[in-house]
Amino acid sequence: MDQPVKSQARKDAPAPGFAGMLQNWQPDLTSGFLVFLIALPLCLGISLASGFPAIAGVFTAIIGGIVASLISNSELTIKGPAAGLIVIVLGAMNDFGYTRGADAAADAHAYHMTLAVGLVAACIQIGFAVLRAGVLSELFPLAAVHGMLAAIGVIIISKQAHVMLGVKPTASEPLPLLAEIPHSLMNLNPEVAIIGLISLVVLFGVPLIKNKTIRKVPSQLIVILLAIPLGMYFDLAHEHSYKFASAEFKLGPKFLVDVPSNMFAAMTHPEFGVLTNPVAWKWIAMFALIGSLESLLSAKAIDLLDPWRRKTNFNRDLLAVGVGNAIAASIGGLPMISEIVRSRANIDNGARTRGANLFHSLFLLAFVALVPNIIHQIPLTALAAMLCYTGFRLAHPREFWHVWQIGAGQLLVFVTTLVAVLATDLLIGVLIGIALQIVLLLFDGAPLVSLVKPHLEIDQPDEKTFVINVRHSAAFTTWLGLRKQIYGAGADKDVVIDLSDTRLVDHNVLEKLHELEREFETRNCRLVIKGLDEHQSSSSHPTASRRKPKKVETAVPR
Repeated sequence: MDQPVKSQARKDAPAPGFAGMLQNWQPDLTSGFLVFLIALPLCLGISLASGFPAIAGVFTAIIGGIVASLISNSELTIKGPAAGLIVIVLGAMNDFGYTRGADAAADAHAYHMTLAVGLVAACIQIGFAVLRAGVLSELFPLAAVHGMLAAIGVIIISKQAHVMLGVKPTASEPLPLLAEIPHSLMNLNPEVAIIGLISLVVLFGVPLIKNKTIRKVPSQLIVILLAIPLGMYFDLAHEHSYKFASAEFKLGPKFLVDVPSNMFAAMTHPEFGVLTNPVAWKWIAMFALIGSLESLLSAKAIDLLDPWRRKTNFNRDLLAVGVGNAIAASIGGLPMISEIVRSRANIDNGARTRGANLFHSLFLLAFVALVPNIIHQIPLTALAAMLCYTGFRLAHPREFWHVWQIGAGQLLVFVTTLVAVLATDLLIGVLIGIALQIVLLLFDGAPLVSLVKPHLEIDQPDEKTFVINVRHSAAFTTWLGLRKQIYGAGADKDVVIDLSDTRLVDHNVLEKLHELEREFETRNCRLVIKGLDEHQSSSSHPTASRRKPKKVETAVPR
């Protein structure tokens, strides 16, 4: 869990709204084109990994870019399909009878039923926005969220490694799929695997190159420029066999991306009969909750990287995502979120307003409408390599190290959530992580009553200062109550958070307080955290949880 980069306020902030988009169309056009080069292969790969037709992810990115630029005020986020939702979409497809190509009619049926799930979930997201529920993302403990994302990364690798090697696995669940990777390595299709492994080397190697000019070229673009000629050289477009080391291997169009010549003919509609199936409502809840959470967290992270420190209205952004998802599901698209990787690339490429998101979607629309035959030449193994790389980044060993630096308890929650998700499913795994976080808080001395309701005393010593005294504990379960009081102080006041009478201060609360410190700076106010001198930190990390020793605690007057 990287510490957010503290950006410096700048005086040349673009004008808000459409005026800013018009004024900054040139840098936004450039960034939108570069993000398009990254987005196209990822949209295709995420669609196929989810069990959807390849074109579905492109539909989503096109709609996301247009809808978000009209509704959301999140200036630098890119909306589109994300690897983090593959597990949810594919899970729904599997429950609805997906056969992975063995029965085309059954697969189409599962696809249409999953679209219905996505549409209903989108309506729930719109409801979240109307009810101003964007703040609910603040409730989830960070270690559990990052453990979930790491688990998603492992699941993506477990599924896509076999595709990259040109082997069809026998297993379908994450842990058995991981165990089957050595077998796939021993039985790989050499020519398919060559393309996949070269793609993987490029994806890992380009970021290590020190030459700034080369590093500006998206590694995904380099992969496509290499993979298409290699696919032609190995003649993947035609059915044939070849021998290698006395074994015979088959090649053919099934190893290439399948896209329609007319994208509009590929549009389809949901099958709402699935809503009578109780299983559908489980996936509706997953789509709505996990999709909303991941989107809000991504938008928040991008706000911290915004050079002009602009702040997203998260309810408005959630409305944009919900409306976009409703339209996408209505025509055959994947669910969308505010996507962190493409959004970060958008910032790095010099985007200034949400016009870059719009331009990236228009480039996708033009490319797919005008030259779909080029997309058909992309080998699936190259897309699988991109997803394996994305999965590795989600579950990077650095994530484990960062969580360990915060404290052993947070690492335990992180790893437990990761393993629980792999062994069960996303929802159960996250709930197990949250439950463990609560147990650890109780073990560290937080009174049970303080985990249900915040105990706060408010004081206002002068017109400019607002003091909030926190009693018993400051934990993630009651953060919303504390946050409400902080914002209730008014936009023009300094706020002092006095934690001297707490037995325990949760890492999640300290992390969010430090975020608010940066937010207060942008409006020329201060948020001051005091009263931690007698608390012991669980590590040297600045946001590690703090616990007051009992001998000190007894000296605190009640």
